[in-house]
Amino acid sequence: MTPQAEPRVVVADDQTLVRSGFRLILNAAGIPVVAEAADGREASAAVLKHRPDVVLMDIRMPEMDGLEATRRILAAQPGPDLRIIILTTFDLDQYVYAALAVGASGFLLKDVSPEHLVAAVRLVRSGDALLAPSITRRLVSRFAPQAAGPCALGRDLSLLTPRELEVLGLIARGLSNVELASALTLSEATVKTHVARILSKLGLRDRVQAVVLAYETGLVSPGGISR
Repeated sequence: MTPQAEPRVVVADDQTLVRSGFRLILNAAGIPVVAEAADGREASAAVLKHRPDVVLMDIRMPEMDGLEATRRILAAQPGPDLRIIILTTFDLDQYVYAALAVGASGFLLKDVSPEHLVAAVRLVRSGDALLAPSITRRLVSRFAPQAAGPCALGRDLSLLTPRELEVLGLIARGLSNVELASALTLSEATVKTHVARILSKLGLRDRVQAVVLAYETGLVSPGGISR
């Protein structure tokens, strides 16, 4: 099997030092940074021009913030494989939660270690979610009760089979495909099929949106699973 090429990355942050630092870290790991952007407008233009695999998107920028840029980029449908990672200095940031609901694939704190940054970019490129269960629960418990977000609107969980509902609940608790297979005594291939069907039936972009939806609809509560 031919090894997958390294992801091409756009770094969007209003701080030059942050952009330069991330570029150095990623380049040293063999991951090409194809463009940098100082605000959301520049980020949107860079994505359209360079068609990257991953965008590292600062949430708080002048002119246009990372939330609006994420909305616009994903609404423009640049491709099903684009992944956006939100950068923030706060792990309990309402804008981070909103960005996850509109389609971001996870978030990182800006003081992330070089090793974690490189691993995160490769992880989301492979289609996985970048979301620690403990932080997800804290985000959801703080912001989900305020109102159903864009992820929950128009999504009907009755479309799912009982097994798919069970899988969705376990995804929301942070289980990986390997852990799901073990918990449900299924093959990993069968788990992947269940996950793909859940995303397709509910019109979700990836596992992060599935997690947000599970909480917003009440399938899962921050303290555990509810019905």
